[in-house]
Amino acid sequence: MKNKLVKYLLYTLNILFAIVIISPVVYCFNVSMMTMKEVFSGGFWPRQLILDNYRKALQLAPFFTFIKNSLIVSGTVTFGQIGTGALAAYAFSMMKFRGRNALFLLMLATMMIPSQAIIIANYLIICDLGLKNTYTALILPNVASAFAVFNMRQAFLQLPMEIKEAADIDGCSNFRFFCFIALPLVKPSMGALGIYIFLQSWNHYLWPLLVTDSVNMRTVQIGLGMLQGAESTDFRPVMAGSMIILVPSILAFVLGQKQLISGLTSGSVKG
Repeated sequence: MKNKLVKYLLYTLNILFAIVIISPVVYCFNVSMMTMKEVFSGGFWPRQLILDNYRKALQLAPFFTFIKNSLIVSGTVTFGQIGTGALAAYAFSMMKFRGRNALFLLMLATMMIPSQAIIIANYLIICDLGLKNTYTALILPNVASAFAVFNMRQAFLQLPMEIKEAADIDGCSNFRFFCFIALPLVKPSMGALGIYIFLQSWNHYLWPLLVTDSVNMRTVQIGLGMLQGAESTDFRPVMAGSMIILVPSILAFVLGQKQLISGLTSGSVKG
């Protein structure tokens, strides 16, 4: 009886937390469907669903171009970080060489440096190379990540060393073991990491703002800011734009939900 009570209490708390979290998204959608009169009346639900605000948002800014740019940048950054992170993590976890732990600690120390501390240096390098207003400028500084290396290393450390030893006895090379044995076994962790990296890159604002000044190279977060006026702002198109750029994020989460849950729980059980 006590266990059932605790279970129902946890379910109730989860439902309440879910309502609190999802309420701003629901309100954002409702405002995107309201008339100006309904917005200022303070109501939560629109009297009727209208798409005029979405048309206005698409007229004020080329959102499909912004979405295309963000998909290219976020997708490339995701594959880049997973690829470089997996290769480095395999070396740090499965290969023995002198100074391995010291080098890994040095790499972890870079995570303590705020990105804002090196953003000016990165910007000057991009300008010197003549890469402003290019996909390279948006992608290159984020194509590798110490966090990705750390995350993938933890996943590789969960694998029994007996598998690696058996592969070595059979004459399996490190590259072959990495591609055909290690990577498939850590696929859930890769999926969870990929979703995290994609959403993080999708929400970048400051770096794309610095290295692009052409509308054709802007990303979604910069494009959303273009809907806000200097003196006054009609929040209905802004909310409509927010809902438009929210769709790819939701799709990424829904399509990768199974991998995300498996990745988050894979480290909790070993053996």
